[in-house]
Amino acid sequence: MELDLRQAIIQRVQGKDDQALTEIIEGSIDTEEMALPGLGVLFEIIWQNSTEAARKKMVTVLQRQLPRQA
Repeated sequence: MELDLRQAIIQRVQGKDDQALTEIIEGSIDTEEMALPGLGVLFEIIWQNSTEAARKKMVTVLQRQLPRQA
């Protein structure tokens, strides 16, 4: 059975408790770019299961944290 990347990432985190998920996320930040697709899959799940208000807040936080153009 072939798994695509998205399915493999989901299987890696399924059944993990809060602490394990936190460690996976924090361990993927500021590391090799190979971890970025995994964070993207996790963000996709968060986004799809967030309220409109939560989505707006995430976008606002992102806008505030992006460097300004000179």
